[in-house]
Amino acid sequence: MSVVNQVKEFRKYHKLTQEELAKRVNVSRQTIISLEKGSYVPSLELALDISSVFGVTVEQLFKKERSRHEKN
Repeated sequence: MSVVNQVKEFRKYHKLTQEELAKRVNVSRQTIISLEKGSYVPSLELALDISSVFGVTVEQLFKKERSRHEKN
């Protein structure tokens, strides 16, 4: 199972750079890059902080995605 996210889409909609979002949630720009690429799953605290910046729920930003093997 993997986690997919909509962080990049929400960030662009809110016209924030990766650097601006990173500063708002106290992480590095590299963390935001990794998150948007899907190579990093955030802590619950970070997920809550990001959702708060965008004014949405964590569930609107992050979803579990089942692998093909788990679907069978």
